[in-house]
Amino acid sequence: MSNPAAHKTRRMTVSQALVEFLANQYTVDGEVRERTIPGMFGIFGHGNVAGLGQALKQANASNPELMPYFQARNEQAMVHQSVAYARMHRRRATYASAASVGPGAANMLTGAALATANRLPALLLPSDTFATRVADPVLQQLEHPHDIGLTVNDAFRPLSRFFDRVQRPEQLYSIALAAMRVLTDPVETGAVTISLPEDVQAEIIDVPVAFLAEREWHVRRPLPERSALARAVHAIRNAKNPFIIAGGGVIYAGAEEQLRQFVEQTGIPVGTSQAGGGSLLWDHPQYLGGVGATGTTASNRLAAEADVIIGVGTRYSDFTTASRTAFQNPNVVFININVASFDAYKHGTQLAMVADAREALEALIVELAGFRVSDAYAAEIAGQKALWDAAVDEAFVPSGLALPGQAEIIGAVQAATDPRDVVIQAAGSLPGDLHKLWRVRDALGYHVEYAFSCMGYEIAAGLGVRRAAPDREAVVMVGDGSYLMLHTELVTAVAEGIKIIVVLIQNHGYASIGHLSESVGSERFGTLYRYLDDDTRNFEGEKKLPIDLAANARSYGITVIDIEAGPDSINDLSAAVAAAKASDVATLIHINSNPLIYAPDGEGWWDVPVAQVSTIESTQTAYDKYRIRQSRQRPLLG
Repeated sequence: MSNPAAHKTRRMTVSQALVEFLANQYTVDGEVRERTIPGMFGIFGHGNVAGLGQALKQANASNPELMPYFQARNEQAMVHQSVAYARMHRRRATYASAASVGPGAANMLTGAALATANRLPALLLPSDTFATRVADPVLQQLEHPHDIGLTVNDAFRPLSRFFDRVQRPEQLYSIALAAMRVLTDPVETGAVTISLPEDVQAEIIDVPVAFLAEREWHVRRPLPERSALARAVHAIRNAKNPFIIAGGGVIYAGAEEQLRQFVEQTGIPVGTSQAGGGSLLWDHPQYLGGVGATGTTASNRLAAEADVIIGVGTRYSDFTTASRTAFQNPNVVFININVASFDAYKHGTQLAMVADAREALEALIVELAGFRVSDAYAAEIAGQKALWDAAVDEAFVPSGLALPGQAEIIGAVQAATDPRDVVIQAAGSLPGDLHKLWRVRDALGYHVEYAFSCMGYEIAAGLGVRRAAPDREAVVMVGDGSYLMLHTELVTAVAEGIKIIVVLIQNHGYASIGHLSESVGSERFGTLYRYLDDDTRNFEGEKKLPIDLAANARSYGITVIDIEAGPDSINDLSAAVAAAKASDVATLIHINSNPLIYAPDGEGWWDVPVAQVSTIESTQTAYDKYRIRQSRQRPLLG
């Protein structure tokens, strides 16, 4: 017997149908069920004001909870907020972001690349030019004589994990369903882009009621294959110095407890990638801190001698592998546990295990019963951890200098925050220092975007973190270079009453690239914020620009605490963070620093090629040093 309800339809526009469809999508992960798209950001223009703009207005008028709308001041920032929200929700939920034709859509490209690079879901809804071409070319349309159909939105194709264009209203059904599959797939997730021509958005369509009904997307948690598990167990049981690299996959799988049980049972030490921060808490006996180019001496020394590396949910970026110099044991083998085969087979390993991190660790706990590292290795682990912890303690001691180093600043912020507070960062010298120094006390307390390391991510991400976890403090740490890239979302914090704490470190330039420039012999060229010298045609003079970033923040309506340079600046910073935590409103704390005072060296290396020939002596010296470090690189890791 046929089901009459299956043939019922509702007359709607394409945009109205898309909004209602998205409102009824749910992600299910075990016992957790939540809305996949809990809201939509949007900046409106002629491309979407009559389409998605009207649909969101209609939804707000009839049912404000159906698809909550939020403003943003920059299209890129909308995606940053969505990505930060997704990380805090372990990839189970994200926001949609709607933009207008041309420059509005193009502004989201950086966000799309960031989402895909980080393997975090974000739904992008850029408007497109007329599908009918009845008004052609329209304002802000990109024209190519060799391909009239090519638009700005085609630039999303290489940046997205899924891309499609709704050329006709009837295409909405298959496109929307395919988009949701990718958003909720732990292997394929990233930026998902549905291009929406401005005329199609407003066109009428008879929508099947079944399309608008609640739909669940169950997160896949694949089990390890028995043969792959057996090979991994054999390698670990025969290892003398095994070492674990925990990546973001541990966090997204919710596998922190399984990792803790596994390392307590076996005694195997753990180093984390940036995305894996929080996989194991800082004071756990087996946790040695970050590993790789920005890692600790404890992690890097044991990684160098390890005979078996167990990668759990890591994509093995060049920072994690120290540009393939971190692992110096000539007989080292890699067990790569990853839900994505692309990552599991990285660097030529023959011990790939394509599986969910939590499921794989649970299986290893059972299969490795009775295995434990030697007493000698355990003593080395404890000794290296103690040495690094002491180095961090020393780095956190206030120097009393008028301009403190960044390590002191991190120590002061750490001391004034609570375990569940979330530190947020992305670019500059701070990610490297935080990876080495920040003592993670909660699985979701360390939020550093380091796959794309996007300048300008921080403040927008702070809003995303706070939206995702309103019961946690969002503590954004940002340098002046990254702040200047995208600070306008402070207006969003004021408009919506979203409390974030921003610690703005002023060092009058690009501290990270300045240091890198020195290391490659380029003498900090172009990295200082200085006046242009007409005679030398460079920005290398001593006279700093009269930048007042504290005044800039005040102009947005943000509460600002401006810390005076002097011997008490670190104590004043701790007090300022405490005051900001006690406040109910967003606060920016401005402090000056000395970018030439560096954090303790973790003995990692990053491959940035140096000019092979130069008339500059510093470059010649840098190249000689580069060749020595480069000689330690391995062509393959597996």
